[in-house]
Amino acid sequence: MIKYIVVGLLVFLVYMVFVGSLSLYTVLTGLLVSFILSAVSAKYLVVDEKKLLDAGRLLYMVYYFFKYITIIEIKAHMDVVKRIINMDINPGIVKVPVNVKSRYARLLVMGSITNTPGTVVVDERNDYFYVNWISVTTKEPVKARKEISEEFEYYAYKIFE
Repeated sequence: MIKYIVVGLLVFLVYMVFVGSLSLYTVLTGLLVSFILSAVSAKYLVVDEKKLLDAGRLLYMVYYFFKYITIIEIKAHMDVVKRIINMDINPGIVKVPVNVKSRYARLLVMGSITNTPGTVVVDERNDYFYVNWISVTTKEPVKARKEISEEFEYYAYKIFE
């Protein structure tokens, strides 16, 4: 039962953030959509109900998304703008090792890399992501991981593993 409530609340919060309105129609629509999606998908999305109520994981999640949206994203946008203006680009695909194991943690890392301007995960194979990088500074996989995904993996591990 708890997993349906938690999934419903998360869907509702995401919906409200993206819609950006608090009108009665929006709130009612959000509640209806989140109720339906929770009823259909919670049993597939939640593997371990005990992890849902872990306050530490929740705090890491909130901190990560705040830090990602306010600091990492802005820095990456400014870097890409600077590189475009100066034409200081050296694009290429690098092999980046991935140390997290759960599918949700890997998805968070992959999504974070792809949503960060200047990097896109183009493939995943054998515990490696292949990342199209706007300015390749190293082709060494371990060094590339440090620059591209190490911080994302730290939070993904704390949240999902």
